[in-house]
Amino acid sequence: MSIINFGSSISLNQFANAIATSGSDVTIIGCGEPGIGKSATLKLLEKRFPDYEVAYIDCTLLDLGDFALPYTVDAGEIRITEFAPNARFKLHSGKPVIIMLDELGKAIKSVKNVLLTLINEHRIGDKKLPEGSIVFATTNLSSDGVGDTLEAHMVNRATVVDIRKPHAGFNADGTIDDDSWGKWALSNDIDPTVVAWVRQVPHALGSYTDPSQRDNAYIYMPGKLQKAFVTPRSFERASHIAKQRAELGEELTISLLSGTIGESAARDMQAFFTVADKLPTWDAIINDPKGAKLPDDVVARCLTVFSAITRIKESSVVDKFLDYLGRMEKEWQALFARSIMKSDKQSIAIRSDKFKKWATDNQWMFS
Repeated sequence: MSIINFGSSISLNQFANAIATSGSDVTIIGCGEPGIGKSATLKLLEKRFPDYEVAYIDCTLLDLGDFALPYTVDAGEIRITEFAPNARFKLHSGKPVIIMLDELGKAIKSVKNVLLTLINEHRIGDKKLPEGSIVFATTNLSSDGVGDTLEAHMVNRATVVDIRKPHAGFNADGTIDDDSWGKWALSNDIDPTVVAWVRQVPHALGSYTDPSQRDNAYIYMPGKLQKAFVTPRSFERASHIAKQRAELGEELTISLLSGTIGESAARDMQAFFTVADKLPTWDAIINDPKGAKLPDDVVARCLTVFSAITRIKESSVVDKFLDYLGRMEKEWQALFARSIMKSDKQSIAIRSDKFKKWATDNQWMFS
């Protein structure tokens, strides 16, 4: 008999799956820490429902006049007032619509009251949403201390779940958890230096809700004055900066990173940049895989593996990189194989004869 853990949090993928499955009948409100990727749920749903219209609604910007405007029509001997819904809700297309109510807990009280019919009945004024339409909402945890409140009468009209912060997902045996930041990063062009740093410093994605993280200098802490801190969202911005560090220069790069992920994380990541910039170039590795210089230490080898995954575009390059990687210990070969199979480069890898042979010879690593 399985044990049900009442009140447990869910992952971002589980949140998206719940909405895709039940969102046309139930409005699900996801509560989570700042910057964990709640808003990105709309993109996931847009891919799953290509025939739907998509409406992103920032509730912090709404006022009563943003829902519908009155107009009069003839009704026999008198004229009556009806209301035309705002175009932002995409009802005019006639297609089913996915409506995301972002930052719901920060909306002013009058706006929340108007949203009750949309949340409970999928209706704006007297206009019902097209059949099959989906409504969901996101907001911060009340413990985040950023002003989010969900009143009891709203909560009772919806299904409220807590969304947990994505964990790094890198395991000691080279595997990467399916529902993790690491898997997402490998398929979303995150700078390999950032990925390698997170693999070495996984607690950078810790949560303040975990008592063991109370002294974590990287993460968001409610009530603490912080210019910047580490979140999945800030890591994505840090990736853009890291990719431009050659043009920006060291001083400006660290300044920008400090304002993006916090000074502690920026200074610690600086050491990874120093290592990365001393590695052999990608062209040197691919043009001379048997002779190109091998990285000297753990950090450098980790960077080499993740950098390769971001650069590989065709199976012939996989063959050449495996010749280079074959000169390293088996653990780095395993990290590459397991990581690329979790990324969007999987289809490229499995077209490589050398990769298939390596996987067959080392199939125990995939069990």
